[in-house]
Amino acid sequence: MRIFAPKLTVHAHCDLPCGVYDPAQARIEAESVKAIQEKYQGNEDPSFRTRAVQIKEQRAELVKHHLEVLWADYFKAPHFEKYPQLHGLFNDAVKAAGAGGAKGSNDPATGQRLLDLIAEIDKIFWETKQAA
Repeated sequence: MRIFAPKLTVHAHCDLPCGVYDPAQARIEAESVKAIQEKYQGNEDPSFRTRAVQIKEQRAELVKHHLEVLWADYFKAPHFEKYPQLHGLFNDAVKAAGAGGAKGSNDPATGQRLLDLIAEIDKIFWETKQAA
């Protein structure tokens, strides 16, 4: 039975590799993160702020998920060869969405930094789509 056991477990964002990828999914969630950070800053109600942080953290996790799917499933070796900054850009963006970035901060500047990184990824993504 060991011979037939899987050597590697893989995961996809869906059960059927659809080939439909777009950084817009990450951008929309990141826009939500930044908007929540702005609303948090403008409201002193503790209940509102608690709920805002919870939702912001959920949205930041979705940003990370969508970025990681693009990074692992859409972009291939030729893309990384043509755009050598791409690995670093994704790493920076995932970290900017995480606990050390927008997920862990209520400062809208961290949300904007995340959006800026996603915009750079988006630009490269559409360049690769045009070339395909």
